[in-house]
Amino acid sequence: MVTSMFIYADKTLFNFAEKYKLLQTIRYVVITSFLFSLRLLPPIFPCNSHMFKPQKKDGCVTACGVGDLGIARALSQILSIVNDIPVSSRKYEIVRSLAERLIEENHMEGIETLREVNRTVLSAAFSRTLSQLEATMVELRQDRVGHDGAGTGPVLYRLNMVLRAVRSVRGGVWTKVGRGREDVNRSGNSAEKLAAELLWLAQKLSACGFVEEAVDQWASASNLAWLLFQLSEASRSLVKVSAFLFKQAKDMGFEVEMTEEGNKESRRQTKMNMLTSWLPLLCRASNGTDVPMLRTSERGELEKVLEVTIEKLEQEEQEQVLSLWLHHFTYCPSSDWPNLLASYVRWCTSSRKLLILN
Repeated sequence: MVTSMFIYADKTLFNFAEKYKLLQTIRYVVITSFLFSLRLLPPIFPCNSHMFKPQKKDGCVTACGVGDLGIARALSQILSIVNDIPVSSRKYEIVRSLAERLIEENHMEGIETLREVNRTVLSAAFSRTLSQLEATMVELRQDRVGHDGAGTGPVLYRLNMVLRAVRSVRGGVWTKVGRGREDVNRSGNSAEKLAAELLWLAQKLSACGFVEEAVDQWASASNLAWLLFQLSEASRSLVKVSAFLFKQAKDMGFEVEMTEEGNKESRRQTKMNMLTSWLPLLCRASNGTDVPMLRTSERGELEKVLEVTIEKLEQEEQEQVLSLWLHHFTYCPSSDWPNLLASYVRWCTSSRKLLILN
């Protein structure tokens, strides 16, 4: 928690440090001191780095809320390994196939406890993969800032190296204590790999009947969407994740009038978050013939889903979403999708009618 707060605060200091050399030096000293203090943690909290020991009251199993169930700990460990090892490894498909087998067997048993194991473990794995992808994008952005000349010089170069080390330590504190995976993690967590695994996990949650877990987390991942937009990293896998979850959100009954006002409001807000976070990225997704993000039929289907989703929003919310879409749609030269012009015209017509009625 302290490390996360420190990294967040450093973002603000970084903007000022670009202008003042004294602040650059202070920032470097503070970060170096903090990193040195982190190096003192292993002697204080020793662990065996050569053996994996399942903990009944620690780690991602407890975070998943599945308590002392051995099958939950096993599935959680397997999904964590899938995140860590590179696709090029001959063990990758073996471990991933094992995860699919356990998930399917839990689901086919038809027992509520095993269904809950699937829900909590898969949801935690989706959350962990989202966090790892965001950390990868932050590191990529830091690297590009250095290469583009914004903050050049030996001091900022060392600062970037320190921040990368801090992120590595932070990842080890939360997800890799006692597992000795640093070398595997460096080669395994590419952005494209993590994005593909997000889609896979979302599909597994959907197959188990818990796709709302992925939809809610994707709708809340506005910081990741912003990073991807800033870096122009609209990979095919991420576009496919957005397309899949937009469709699932519609099928979940978001467009059905609900009796529970609180539940209806929560789901409406989820739709708004998804649209405002991910529409800009979709507008940057090139639909050229060389490497198309989605097939023509898939693009047309997603446009219809977006139109229906937007039309179910309140009038003011429609304006906010469609204004956002129009800005990014018109200013992106490489893509003419998604084309929501019909929705925009319908909103204008409806707005005109309301004005006349009032």
